[in-house]
Amino acid sequence: MDADRTARLERMLDRQDILDCLVRFSRGMDRFDRELFLSAFHPDATIAAGDFVGGPKELYDWASAMHEQGQVATQHDLLNHTCEIGGHTAHAETYYLFVGRNRDESNWIAGGRYIDRLEFRGGAWRIAMRTNAIEWSGALPTLPLPFADVPDVHGNGAPSRDKDDPSYRRPLVNLRAANNPALSSPSGKEK
Repeated sequence: MDADRTARLERMLDRQDILDCLVRFSRGMDRFDRELFLSAFHPDATIAAGDFVGGPKELYDWASAMHEQGQVATQHDLLNHTCEIGGHTAHAETYYLFVGRNRDESNWIAGGRYIDRLEFRGGAWRIAMRTNAIEWSGALPTLPLPFADVPDVHGNGAPSRDKDDPSYRRPLVNLRAANNPALSSPSGKEK
């Protein structure tokens, strides 16, 4: 393989490792998985988010308490991602969409960008500096959750903000009975 292609592959691997790091932050926050969340940051990182400025452990404590008090569910979704890598330092901009189901059953949505400096230390890319550029916020109408009336809708596990969430199950297997609503009449009898 030529040197140019090898260099491109190395950049792609670094870029994927950086994106995986950012996903660990989001998933760790949404699942209240402190260890996963902290694995996205170097221990001496500085984060500026809202009125918080400090380190990753303090950020987790502050943010998880805020989300626990305010929401029953959150999603920190990552969108457009750009990344400039120079040696052992990278600068990334990642658009995000935050959605929270509030305890009063209202819904909150906000968007912005995570602007990060990441450093490759000890064999891993992690965030060394983050600033959160919040650009907009609003409320979504509250609607009933889809399929809430299906008796076994959570037969494979109910969403939760801890390691009981189905996403942690290994191996993931289906525990629900086969059912195709298109083959049933409104009365529930076969057509």
